[in-house]
Amino acid sequence: MGIGKAATEFRNYEAEPTGYVEQFYRRNHANQTLEFVKQKKAEYLGLNRERMTAWQMLEHLNDLVDESDPDTNFTQIDHALQTAEAARRANQPRWMIATGFIHDLGKVLCKFGEPQWAVVGDTNPVGCRFSPKIVHSDFFALNPDSTHPVYSTELGIYERGCGLQNVHMSWGHDEYLYHVVKDRLPIEALYMIRYHSFYAWHKEGEYDYLCNDEDRALMKWVRAFNRYDLYSKADDRPNLNELRPYYEDLMNEFFPEPLNW
Repeated sequence: MGIGKAATEFRNYEAEPTGYVEQFYRRNHANQTLEFVKQKKAEYLGLNRERMTAWQMLEHLNDLVDESDPDTNFTQIDHALQTAEAARRANQPRWMIATGFIHDLGKVLCKFGEPQWAVVGDTNPVGCRFSPKIVHSDFFALNPDSTHPVYSTELGIYERGCGLQNVHMSWGHDEYLYHVVKDRLPIEALYMIRYHSFYAWHKEGEYDYLCNDEDRALMKWVRAFNRYDLYSKADDRPNLNELRPYYEDLMNEFFPEPLNW
């Protein structure tokens, strides 16, 4: 049973009392440049730091709390189960339930020494103009790319309709996990993982000029997944002991071997 939080109460950054989230986005927007993203891809996408199962990684992350999230202070296992159980209650396919369970595992970047501003929070394209509809967009004035003669233009380094697969997104857990699991799940699941934090696109309708027909067709899956990811945060804390057998079986089905991190 949920606690009755209305949909309009989620992602209410003005109501966040501590100021931590605002300061998080100040650092995120000031530092997520195209050069920074390229450096992090080169640093991490060799996937040669750890070899662990999805379940082992979730347990490894269970002491991490997301500083960018005004809606929850639950553990990573709690939120993974909330998301997956919401999809399960809606009779979604097993691959979507599995996606909900593992969608935040890229936050292991924090365990590798990355600051949270380089791991969590909303994502956005870099190398082109920053949308004013991105949360706390005023902090992009601190980002040197905002005054770059190319990166500050609408298309920047890209071509119209190039497709999101050809766009550099701000670095974080979404992009990283996509590369970890891209050979294990259907494309709908991969879009959910890679773009679930890209709210300027799937919620605000921004950056359509970078999209191709495949992106537009698959957006509906990202939006569907968002219902289970975001709105399940109003639910009560799941009972891990009761749910563990189901999710161990699910992980064995989709991720039977350890993954390279």
